[in-house]
Amino acid sequence: MADGTDKKSKTKKATSTESKSAEKAAPKKASAKDVAAEPQTKFAQFLVSKKVDPRRILSASRELESLRPEDRIIKLKKRQGRKAEGDAAGPKETRKPRSGRPVTPRALDAALRGGKMSGPTKTRLLHAINHILTQKKQDAVELRTLF
Repeated sequence: MADGTDKKSKTKKATSTESKSAEKAAPKKASAKDVAAEPQTKFAQFLVSKKVDPRRILSASRELESLRPEDRIIKLKKRQGRKAEGDAAGPKETRKPRSGRPVTPRALDAALRGGKMSGPTKTRLLHAINHILTQKKQDAVELRTLF
């Protein structure tokens, strides 16, 4: 041809522009905002329905699970009871101390997205949510309601 292009290259260009326009017309995937707007897990749906802020769960859990002096005394008495078990059978400590391990942002994110979580982590989340619900004068929930 006179302009230096042959017939085959023109057809390739035409088909490539058609495929680009077809890609533009194709429906787009859901954006991150759309996915975040629709809660996927039971836990996320529960938080939306009860209007609970996830940041509030973290602070409530930190308040509930942090070790206090009475918890340290309980642990000390348990240690002393195990140590003196052979000598004299004194009164054993039956109370359970707090764990000292609050819900972490990573664990909360796993709960919201449906990731794997251990049983104690689920229990910590349950305690924090029940604490928040009692502050709102609502009924406490069971673990099966959340997970």
